[in-house]
Amino acid sequence: MLAATASYSTPGHLLKALLSREIQHSVYLSIVTCTSTALLSVVFAVPAGYLLSRTQFPGKTLVEVVLDVPIVLPPMVVGLALLIFFQTPLGRMLEKAVPLTYTVYGVIVAQFVIGAAFAIRTMRGTFDHLSPRPEAVAMTLGCSRARAFWWVTLPSARGGVFAAASVAWAHSLGEFGPILVFAGATRMKTEVLPTTVWLELSVGNLEAAVAVSLLMVLFAGAVLLAVRKAGERV
Repeated sequence: MLAATASYSTPGHLLKALLSREIQHSVYLSIVTCTSTALLSVVFAVPAGYLLSRTQFPGKTLVEVVLDVPIVLPPMVVGLALLIFFQTPLGRMLEKAVPLTYTVYGVIVAQFVIGAAFAIRTMRGTFDHLSPRPEAVAMTLGCSRARAFWWVTLPSARGGVFAAASVAWAHSLGEFGPILVFAGATRMKTEVLPTTVWLELSVGNLEAAVAVSLLMVLFAGAVLLAVRKAGERV
């Protein structure tokens, strides 16, 4: 399928499409929002994954289910749920502080809901595979749990942190439904690569859609290669 897609048009036509002002803006915005989402996802996933891996508390199963819900929900439902939430009193309060609906910040929120769920899964798996013994030894030598985590456990989990960020980045790059519903697909404003494909297809510009699709494949392949190389070094 990839070979058929790559051979659909000539390199000259593909390059011409990628050099258009709208698509260049879409590429830039995708890189910025995906990177922001990946960083936010890691900040949230590291403590959440550690808590789920190393502690027992009432309602833990329910918390795990809630955190996994965005993974199994249809993407359009995630976008609709975000849209409805920000019509509630709490959502309106947040909107007054930072406008989110149909803005670039809304793109990041829509990506984060999905990306963070995958990042948490990755970090929990990482902490599950790390022995708690070095951390326990550090605590017997006088470290607090927080210091033992920061100086002992987190450095050992650096490969997992990179993998979690990469997974969040890759999933954010491909998100379409939540972004379309919650942030829209306004050209030169909230348009990212997946919505570019949709917009170009909607006007019959198949060559531009193919060019953007191949660019997304290259980005995804680069992320997968980076994760594999990082795993080999750890």
